[in-house]
Order: sequence, then C-alpha cells, then structure tokens
Amino acid sequence: MAKKKKIPERKCVMTNEMKPKKELIRIVRNKEGEVFVDETGKKNGRGAYLSKNKSVIEQARKTNALNKILNAEVSPTIYDELEALVEGE
Repeated sequence: MAKKKKIPERKCVMTNEMKPKKELIRIVRNKEGEVFVDETGKKNGRGAYLSKNKSVIEQARKTNALNKILNAEVSPTIYDELEALVEGE
C-alpha cells in the first residue's frame, strides 16, 4: 500500500487558518534586520505567512501586523510587492 505524502501546512498570521504552504506567501526578517518576501520559502530567518489574498494583505498593511510579528519595521514596498505577487497569479 502506497504511503500518502504529507503536505506541509502553515498558519496565516492574519486569518489564523492552516493552509498548505504553497497557498501562502512567506515574509522573512534575517539576522541583519532586513525584511523581504521569500518566494522559495527556504531562506534563513524569522518567517511569517500570509494568505495569497489581496484583502488579507491590505488588512496586514492597515494593522501593521507584520511589524509586530517580525519585530522589525516593514516598509510599504514589501506590501506593494506582496500585492503584485497576488495579482500576478
């Protein structure tokens, strides 16, 4: 009997929903304090996941949730990049 491969799941920091990792976008703060979007999902650093949904990204921008979660200043260009990623799919 073939064993089913487990799909890795992560929690969206805004909606608290568990979703497959591929349905989320990872934002990372590295040791130097730089914050960036991690499209590979494998870069080193503290990560936070957001759903690939424009309303979720707008909510994160309004509440500055990523600033609190990543304990760093998240520039508005990060949110612009996230919105561009969602629209590009």
